[in-house]
Amino acid sequence: MTRALAVLTVSLGLLSLLVGQAGVGIVDGTILWSLRAPRTLLAAAIGGALGLTGAVLQGLLRNRLADPGLLGVTGGASLGAVLAYYYGLAARLPLALPAGGLAGAGLAAAAILLVAGRTGTGAALVLAGIAIASLTGAAVAVALSFAPNPFALAEITVWLLGSLEDRGWAEVALALPAVAAGAVLLLGLGRRLDALSLGERSALSLGVDVAATVRRAALGSALAVGASASVAGGVGFVGLIVPNLLRGRVGERPGALLAPSLFGGASLVLAADIAVRLVPLQQELRLGVVTALIGAPMLLSLVAGGGERP
Repeated sequence: MTRALAVLTVSLGLLSLLVGQAGVGIVDGTILWSLRAPRTLLAAAIGGALGLTGAVLQGLLRNRLADPGLLGVTGGASLGAVLAYYYGLAARLPLALPAGGLAGAGLAAAAILLVAGRTGTGAALVLAGIAIASLTGAAVAVALSFAPNPFALAEITVWLLGSLEDRGWAEVALALPAVAAGAVLLLGLGRRLDALSLGERSALSLGVDVAATVRRAALGSALAVGASASVAGGVGFVGLIVPNLLRGRVGERPGALLAPSLFGGASLVLAADIAVRLVPLQQELRLGVVTALIGAPMLLSLVAGGGERP
């Protein structure tokens, strides 16, 4: 399964290099290198990070409805980017927007680790994440309410919907190291998550440090999700969709789901990003809108089918 998904990811990546708003075709080297290549790399990296994070959180919390949005890091990234817009930094400095998003994600992650790290339980991680998400969401709403002008309000709103349009190598250089570091931390949790699937007491009896596992999962997720949100905005539901789509093929063991979710998430975001460029609209459809249209019905089906149970 992992090999097939890796081949699918590479195939979609090659197709993404050929797709533009005018259709599918080979273009000159400047457009290919400066626009399509970084966009393709970011789509694969962000999708992989979100899919992997979703698989880790679902295994850690033993709940199929766990999603990277639970951590509140995305909200922190959104707040940092909104403040960059609000104070005019995004208009003056090319990298102020993703840098602000990354700084906001970092502060949110630090707050979550500070709170959840003391107890080292999955429940504390979720509660801290919900609190941070609520706080940052309220702060973003305040910033939107007092936007300095209608143009800033429109730009902020569009960014919050999620997109990879006009992203270049500077954004790749800013986000990719953090995404890669987070992915490495998360991929190494397979055996610990397998033990935790038996319950925390059983995991402790098997020699698993539950508190350290929670802290590592929180740090890896924060790095991967925060860096992704800092350059792409709000791209939701990927971490929820992908592990649940693959679980029927891979099985219930959390550790076996990590690598397939990495490539599955990359494939999903690559496919969605290709789709937004092919839809014949005057303005490019937002990537986060497409993933939400896919993910929301699946969330309803999971809830109706009892997917919230461990």
